Amino acid sequence: MEITLLGPEPDEATAERLAGIVNEAYAEGEKGLWRDGALRTSAGEMRELAAAGKLAVARRGDRILGCVRVQMLSPGVGQLGMLAADPAERGGGVGRELVRFAEEHARAAGAPVMQLELLVPLDGEHPVKEFLRGWYTRIGYRQTGTESLADDYPELSPLLAVPCQLVVFRKQL
Repeated sequence: MEITLLGPEPDEATAERLAGIVNEAYAEGEKGLWRDGALRTSAGEMRELAAAGKLAVARRGDRILGCVRVQMLSPGVGQLGMLAADPAERGGGVGRELVRFAEEHARAAGAPVMQLELLVPLDGEHPVKEFLRGWYTRIGYRQTGTESLADDYPELSPLLAVPCQLVVFRKQL
């Protein structure tokens, strides 16, 4: 498996494939949190992230295995998000390697801290989110607080089916 930042001008098929992987992963992993038919991303957003140097892609040969958004929140804090793996690759270490790449990318940019956000329902538990909370904890992330989805991502808030919040995790790199 090779992980690299996607070049600034991905072809349409690559952008569509990445959007499909993310949308499928989030449709399954956040089932019940979003209104029916809501999409997490688009090929256009994938192209924008690639142009900004913020999209890392895992490949095996020509096959796209998954992706992660990587960016700097501030000079000392990196952020990863939109982590997704092809359904055929889940459980095979693609996610872990994408997180490792994002952490190394942030460290190389001078960030001693990596942050991620986990969308969770305000009322009750969500089985996939509880699994992810445990997984992130096992790889060294610690919950540091919560944030409002409406404040941080106002374009996504109207797509929610239930009230949610973002749980913020951080890791010292």
